[in-house]
Amino acid sequence: MSTALLLALLFVGSQQAPAPAPGSINANYVVGPQDVLTVTVFNEPQLSGRFRVENDGQFNYPFLGRIQAGGATLAEIAAIVTSRLADGYLRDPQVTVDVEQYRSQNVFVMGEVRAPGRYTLTGSVTLVEALAQAGSTAPTAGTEILILRRTRPVTGSAGSPTLPEDADADVQKVNLRDLQAGALSANVTIRDGDTIFVPRAERFYVTGHVRSPGAYAFELNLTVLQAISLAGGPTDRGSNRRLRIIRRQTEFDAKLTDIVQPGDTIIVRQRWL
Repeated sequence: MSTALLLALLFVGSQQAPAPAPGSINANYVVGPQDVLTVTVFNEPQLSGRFRVENDGQFNYPFLGRIQAGGATLAEIAAIVTSRLADGYLRDPQVTVDVEQYRSQNVFVMGEVRAPGRYTLTGSVTLVEALAQAGSTAPTAGTEILILRRTRPVTGSAGSPTLPEDADADVQKVNLRDLQAGALSANVTIRDGDTIFVPRAERFYVTGHVRSPGAYAFELNLTVLQAISLAGGPTDRGSNRRLRIIRRQTEFDAKLTDIVQPGDTIIVRQRWL
């Protein structure tokens, strides 16, 4: 599935993303129990084959014995096998590791999405694919997505999402606008047990002599001029020069270049006749 199509799914709703074919997934995929790995050693068929990762996260490999794979990426496993084969078995071994069969992964998608909940996915899951499963972000979504990952297991929490206030959560922030623009760095890999949390957008308000007074989603570095433009601009009786802002119960004069803050109320007053 192309990146462009996956990005489109953010806005048009849920669609099942196919598991990537062997050889096509990201080397950063994190292996877990019940994955079936294909290890290929160039010109060494007796050292190449299929290996199922057992429940303890290890698999048996010829000559080397138990190899730890659970919690490691494909690139890390290939490096481990390469290093151990080079230690007395082969000279300059060329090793590749791929996934032939994927285990199921549980991912939570919460917050301002159309269908929040727990999803069972397979393969190398990206942020765009996980959001697509939840039907895309809602219009009330903010500009930042949080990816929450527990730093240590918590008893009895396997079936529950990780919340932003959890003290043991490792938090990765992704800019939603970058994701929608197709930035590859924003489309990060999601791991089994991760929680994707889309916060509600903070609001600001425009009132007075504008064409569409009301509440609007806050964005970083938004100027007063841009905020008034979102509200349709001043009416025939409104003035861009007679502006006030109410911020945390304090009211003061404003300029068009001032930066809006969450919760601000911008007042466009009537122009002088």
